[in-house]
Amino acid sequence: MPPRKVVTGRSQEPRRRYAEELRRLRLAKGLSLRELAALVGWDASLFGKLETGSSLGSPEVAEALDQFYGTPGLLLAMWEMALGDPTQFKEKYRQYMALEAEGVSLWHYGVSAPPGLLQTAGYARETLSAGQLEDDELDQQVAARLGRRQLLEGKNPPLFRSILSEAVLRTSLRDAAAWREQMTYLAEVAERPRITVQVVPFSAGPHSLMNTTVMFLRLPDGHTVAYTENDLRGELVQDNASVELLQRRYDATRDLALSPAESLKLILRTLEELPCEP
Repeated sequence: MPPRKVVTGRSQEPRRRYAEELRRLRLAKGLSLRELAALVGWDASLFGKLETGSSLGSPEVAEALDQFYGTPGLLLAMWEMALGDPTQFKEKYRQYMALEAEGVSLWHYGVSAPPGLLQTAGYARETLSAGQLEDDELDQQVAARLGRRQLLEGKNPPLFRSILSEAVLRTSLRDAAAWREQMTYLAEVAERPRITVQVVPFSAGPHSLMNTTVMFLRLPDGHTVAYTENDLRGELVQDNASVELLQRRYDATRDLALSPAESLKLILRTLEELPCEP
């Protein structure tokens, strides 16, 4: 069999591909860098650096360009892919990010950490620093994770349910202040009308998702996809039979969870048990 040809001829390296895509989109609209800057904001020199690959900019810039070019979630996903090792960001993750931006409702189960959509800067920084990133790269990774929280902000955010193992509440950060901030934020979002937070207590015992972090996305056409994740890989699951199996496991796990009101009480009780700040 002859070797597979690259269809587009564009770079397969995420940082370079992001720069190429930004230049392609601008030229397709017949705009100069100055004209783009006047329409979107920021300085023309920044857009020039983005298109040469000398800078990645911020998630806010990627989101603004997504809105301007009508590519919801795509450029932000490419920006995140360009931040780290290319082998960590596969095509399926890029697809997932684009789908997440379209989701009308989301369901999550977390084994040991709150979802990125509900993480504070301090939590994201300490957990991401375990990957031994350089300072600049770490800053960009944290910004990327916080940028995803915008999905739950605004006038009409998607419905979001997060079911957390009690291990999430018991696995504290080394930075006590950052941990208190994360727990306080979790209690706050649990009271928002379009966000539901539930906790599966240790007393529930073993269950079918105890080793699997999963996010379900219900799309505007009614179709549901899932994304499963561990420390080594993430997988976009689109096959109907596999998604249905995961949903049955999710429903069984939800049956073991405390009610939203009881879950909030547990979160607040855990927060009260934290040592007082000096």
